[in-house]
Amino acid sequence: MADGLALAAPPASKIDPFEPNGSQAQGLGNGYKKEIEPMTDTLAKPPTTASDEVLYEVSDAIATLTLNRPERMNAISGPMLARLTQLLIQANEDPEVRVIVLTGAGRAFCVGLDLVDATQGSGIGSEKQASSVSVNLDLRNTPPTVLFAMDKPTICALNGSAAGYGMDTAMGCDVRIMGQGAKMAAAFVKRGVVPESGGTWILPRLLGWAKAAELIFTGRTLTAQESLDLGLVNQVVPDAEVAAAARAMALEMAANAPLAVQSAKRLMRMGLSETFNDHVHHVYLQFLQLVRTGDFREGMTSFLEKRPADFKGR
Repeated sequence: MADGLALAAPPASKIDPFEPNGSQAQGLGNGYKKEIEPMTDTLAKPPTTASDEVLYEVSDAIATLTLNRPERMNAISGPMLARLTQLLIQANEDPEVRVIVLTGAGRAFCVGLDLVDATQGSGIGSEKQASSVSVNLDLRNTPPTVLFAMDKPTICALNGSAAGYGMDTAMGCDVRIMGQGAKMAAAFVKRGVVPESGGTWILPRLLGWAKAAELIFTGRTLTAQESLDLGLVNQVVPDAEVAAAARAMALEMAANAPLAVQSAKRLMRMGLSETFNDHVHHVYLQFLQLVRTGDFREGMTSFLEKRPADFKGR
């Protein structure tokens, strides 16, 4: 799968595709409980196996997926894509998970295709791979399509810069929280390809045609403030606070009735391609199912009793 960002050569400390230098990343750390606690970066370690290229942790009904190639600024590899797909499906099917947070280890979120591997003939986009690509591609189980089809809320914690595939992946999440030192670049056309992972579908819907065309056709790099002003991200926070801000929002979402949250997201997705009359019909069918749940009764009872609700997801 092609992508949009040039990655020079190792070591990672000298790789900087976003002139000037991007932000220092902060990992999500471990063990958030009911109070928001300071977090430390414990995840920025080079992977030793393919499964280590995406880390997975569940705490307080929140699944945290961490892209874990910090020495390559989380540049995309084939094993990383396969592992990310697997873990997204796992989180979406796990009844103990209510919200998914996606972030990166080290100083970047994801800089797109690993051009070091590609130019050396071993990675995505290499001549060897290009010569063996089938004309009949099965895209049903790729991260962009899986991410789009998920019913559980997804939050992208942009601990650092995102470009190409990394930017498309961030845009595929429901909510984005960005560090003030991070940047985003839809630099696909600068590398001779298109935004192949959802950008041409998502950006016109987020920004409108004209702004999306400007961003895609120029391949321009955006600062965090520019991303916020355009509506590409929900919040911009100090770099060291990205993980905590994402966790706080995830906890707020997870405290609500999970069946209702998932139904709302599913209906929002369906509404993108439905007429209003068709959509209202589907909303009503979902509503009839939800009012029969124990969570609906708990929501009404807790409101009348002026106490926090204790939703069970059933």
